Amino acid sequence: MSERSEYAPGEFCWVDLATSDTDGAAKLYTDLLGWETQSAGPVEETGGYAFFLRDGKQVAGYGPLQGEGQPPAWASYVKVADADETAEKVKEAGGTVFMGPIDLPADSGRMAVIADPSGAVVCIMEQRQHQGAQLVNEAGSWTWNQFATPDLDAAKHFYGDVFGWGLKQSEEAPPDSPYSMWQVEGQRWEEGLAGAMAMEDDMPPGTPPHWMVYFAVEDADAAIETVKRHGGTLVFGPQDIPVGRLAAFTDPQGAGFAVIQPDYPEGR
Repeated sequence: MSERSEYAPGEFCWVDLATSDTDGAAKLYTDLLGWETQSAGPVEETGGYAFFLRDGKQVAGYGPLQGEGQPPAWASYVKVADADETAEKVKEAGGTVFMGPIDLPADSGRMAVIADPSGAVVCIMEQRQHQGAQLVNEAGSWTWNQFATPDLDAAKHFYGDVFGWGLKQSEEAPPDSPYSMWQVEGQRWEEGLAGAMAMEDDMPPGTPPHWMVYFAVEDADAAIETVKRHGGTLVFGPQDIPVGRLAAFTDPQGAGFAVIQPDYPEGR
């Protein structure tokens, strides 16, 4: 479905951007994805955090960098029932808790920034007043999260222990395909939570294990021109894949993200 009012524990529920130039980032993403912006409240309370809106619905967040040495990046949030309990599971499974758990302003929720043992960063969110992205899986909204790592077997154990996820290879893919899907028990292939990719030699040198945020667009080639016009860099693509046409970028501040012109049924 495209409109969402709630998410189940273990699902990705939100994405946001930490950037060194909030004004510049707002110009790029509003132009690229047809978004509007909305302040989350007084700066002294929110730290300058704001929302991206599409058709009046919250689709993502953005704000300034919060610490020295923090790189500009898009973050993906997994809903959990208890942020403190999940943070302990992260440590027990060999991961790292970089920040939190902390309570967010206006009783929005309780969150933490974590990393798996390979260093791939993801966030956890115990939702309260903020219920996550209100519009997904259509042009101008967040549509997918994808994980890349050199060691899928190790990742399978970590994310299984922390979130209860399993890893399944596409039934349509060749036996040696590097692409798999994170799922919870009982899900069909097309209902997966996120993608998982074994890192290969065609990735740019020095690319670390990571989570990537994907946004749906009506025209991937037009998106490339828009990103370039704002000073962003095309890292990969455009490439046609079974579910659409995709391209990956870094924005002018260095945050990585991807777009896909989907060729899957509406409301995935």
